[in-house]
Amino acid sequence: MNTFQDLGLQDNLLQAINDLGFTKPSEVQDKAIPILLNSETDLVALAQTGTGKTAAFGFPMLQKINMDSRTTQGLILSPTRELCLQITNEMKLYGKYCKGLNVVAIYGGASITEQAREVKRGAQIIVATPGRMKDMISRRLVDISKIEYSVLDEADEMLNMGFYEDITSILSHTPDDKSTWLFSATMPKEVAAIAKKFMYDPEEITVGQKNVGSKNVSHEYYLVNSRDRYQALKRLADANPDIFSVVFCRTKRDTQKVAEQLIEDGYNAGALHGDLSQNQRDLVMKSFRNKQIQMLVATDVAARGIDVDDITHVINYQLPDEIETYTHRSGRTGRAGKTGVSMVIVSKSEVRKIKSIERIIKKQFVKKDIPDGTMICEIQLMSLANKVHNTEINHEIDKHLISINELFEDTSKDELIKKFFSVEFTRFYNYYQKARNLNVSDNGRDESSSSSTRYFINVGRKDGYDWMSLKDFLREVLELGKDDVFKVETKDSFSFFNTEPEHQQKVLDFFTDFKYNGRYVNVEISENRSRNRKRDGRRGGGKRDDKRSDKHSGSRRNSSKRSNKKVKRSNSGNFGASRPRRSRR
Repeated sequence: MNTFQDLGLQDNLLQAINDLGFTKPSEVQDKAIPILLNSETDLVALAQTGTGKTAAFGFPMLQKINMDSRTTQGLILSPTRELCLQITNEMKLYGKYCKGLNVVAIYGGASITEQAREVKRGAQIIVATPGRMKDMISRRLVDISKIEYSVLDEADEMLNMGFYEDITSILSHTPDDKSTWLFSATMPKEVAAIAKKFMYDPEEITVGQKNVGSKNVSHEYYLVNSRDRYQALKRLADANPDIFSVVFCRTKRDTQKVAEQLIEDGYNAGALHGDLSQNQRDLVMKSFRNKQIQMLVATDVAARGIDVDDITHVINYQLPDEIETYTHRSGRTGRAGKTGVSMVIVSKSEVRKIKSIERIIKKQFVKKDIPDGTMICEIQLMSLANKVHNTEINHEIDKHLISINELFEDTSKDELIKKFFSVEFTRFYNYYQKARNLNVSDNGRDESSSSSTRYFINVGRKDGYDWMSLKDFLREVLELGKDDVFKVETKDSFSFFNTEPEHQQKVLDFFTDFKYNGRYVNVEISENRSRNRKRDGRRGGGKRDDKRSDKHSGSRRNSSKRSNKKVKRSNSGNFGASRPRRSRR
């Protein structure tokens, strides 16, 4: 492989490269830079995120533009504000010894007037998001009619985000004889179409294979029940004490919810999604880069601007809708020659997606188990021991040693070590000592499901309940946690639900002669779930079904225990009352 000196770069650029600590060009830089320096050509470059694409087009553009001119000569389009700002900062670092260079970022969420003022001062290079750039062109605040070089960075992601029309409109204002350089991680048909429309006989380079994941990233998946997804995330974090990760969710709502849960549970976490203001996003990214945030929960769109080399894990809390998006996610780790791990938390219904992703990235996933409590406690203990062992001594402590020694003069070495480590170890031990197994076997059954208790309750859809509102009601009256009631199924006039075994007696005791709005509500353990399902299907909610409910209610009324328990009216509503249906799962 060539050195940067061999690629034909000027001394002022080589000086900047030396300042940045770059030693050897990456593969995409080694292939792209000589082509772009030595010819006026269009280029299609396929390379994964984190392979150094910005430098691959940045150095040639800086060498070829005229620094003495204030005319805009280079345009770089990128999908998000974060990536736009990142490219702008990198271009300024690359061109720090280029006298007169002015690189301006144009993006939404900031003052359009101030951005127009920056451009008017003379910007040889504009880095922009498509939406804001199109807006500024329509207002005649920017002139790109004389550009010589245009770059479409992360082209596949821009098209995934619906920017095709914006890109088409923007490029229609540029000269036909410009050079267009398209950089993309994947090559879906939409990217091929835009290349065909706006490029003339482009050179093509590929780093690795099309759509294939980084060789430095290993891929793992963990099979759990959907209701255990968050608990699985916590255990994966606890089993990797030095984790520095991006956690991907599909929606902004889930992103915010998961981040808030992690923070509430004591993790150094933050959320990154489109509903945050630019200032909020900047603060979150600054905290993440400084490692004040260990777990950054993000949407796919917001994560396009994350360019951090030390990310150890990517955790797919939910798989993306588009399989190709997984390539972008996993590309956040394993960068700059380092190794990384991409973890996927899946339910049984999602396992087929793993096979599809394997075909795309040409790599096998390893199925692993969510660690149990004992393993996590051991990992945390040894992690703490290593940190203590490797800690540099602060000799300011010396003046306090006499007092400390007096306090522990009757304590043996072993006892002192146990006391010291128990401060942290006990917290994990108390939390995990009764932790249940979250893993699901390949046949789709929860490996701990045989120990959970299934109940019959004589209310259902005719009483105005769907699965979610019935679950809310049960949680409220029983005073259980949000994950303690699960597998809720509502039929016409009866329903089923599950709890863990430790709640069984509480459930049965509570519903002994339990009366709600003058009606007895019966709960009993369901012996044969499949028979009940079939019976419900045959009855269709008819009279025989109601008789069963009456029978159960009657058996409770004839009981010797006539406590006639009552409960306050709750937001969950009344049995028999008309209520709006909440959305289905």
